[in-house]
Amino acid sequence: MSPLLPEATAFLARCGFGAARHEALPGDAGFRRYVRLHGGPRPALLMIAPREHEDLTPFLRLATILAQGGIRVPAILAAEHAAGLALIEDFGARLYAEILTADNLTTLYDAAVDVLARLQAIPAPADLPAWDAPAMAAAAAATFLDWWWPAAFGEPAAVAVRAAFFAALEALLAPLAATPTVLVHRDYFAGNLFFLAAREPARRVGVIDFQDAAHGHPGYDLVSLIEDARRDLPEGLAGREIARFLAARPDLAPEPFRAACTALAAVRHVRVCGLWVRLALRDGKPRYLAHGPRSWARLAAALAEPAAAPLADFFARFVPPERRCNPRGLAA
Repeated sequence: MSPLLPEATAFLARCGFGAARHEALPGDAGFRRYVRLHGGPRPALLMIAPREHEDLTPFLRLATILAQGGIRVPAILAAEHAAGLALIEDFGARLYAEILTADNLTTLYDAAVDVLARLQAIPAPADLPAWDAPAMAAAAAATFLDWWWPAAFGEPAAVAVRAAFFAALEALLAPLAATPTVLVHRDYFAGNLFFLAAREPARRVGVIDFQDAAHGHPGYDLVSLIEDARRDLPEGLAGREIARFLAARPDLAPEPFRAACTALAAVRHVRVCGLWVRLALRDGKPRYLAHGPRSWARLAAALAEPAAAPLADFFARFVPPERRCNPRGLAA
């Protein structure tokens, strides 16, 4: 890896890790970087959050809140907010995304759903942002209309298209407003979960990347988990995990909840279909386009359900079936 900046080197020295060997971990879609430290006082990671892109404060605050609520999150060993540096516990190599097999998949997803139900029992701080219909619609427009649309059609989305898109999402998500909100992680999927050795079941799942937590619908994180845009999952798993979640949340009416999950899947997939294009064109990360076919297939499945009718109508009016894919000319 490239040498650490002097401020990071000095930070590690102050924390007793000056002699540790550095191993850069693979990056993801975000700007944050992780460096595994070998030979220090204990297993640890250096987290580097570029100050022009991210403030460490939400991560550090949510780490405390989640830990107090019984969720296994990395312990914060040291942090320097101004420098965008944190020394955190290393959960090791048992990331869900890297250890999932046909033999352990049910065990791992059951555990993740159980921990999700526990996470939602934690009172969400009142000042967290709302991940509600307007926020989800704005996020979807920022990727699908602002990036996918011009790449697919060669020109920006017209005013009428944008108006119809927002009207469709408003109608799609309106029924969700009747359900009380909970603390949502916002990116609860196999790439942010670890399977850890622990006696207590609730401690077997380690959770990371929770800094964007918000108030939202209880189905949102469940959909993120079972409608994963980055990997194929066996038929029947989604139904099993929805049933398991509802058993842990008897306060939720099953049929409205299932309909809400369909609506949430539709808006999430349309946003992610555009996200892959933005990552390729803006951030120079074309490899994520490889997930496009799966995302479009999942979007098509959601749009076929009655609960997603408003968005399906938008696609019927404005996006011909042959366009429902990665824009032509873009390659992973």
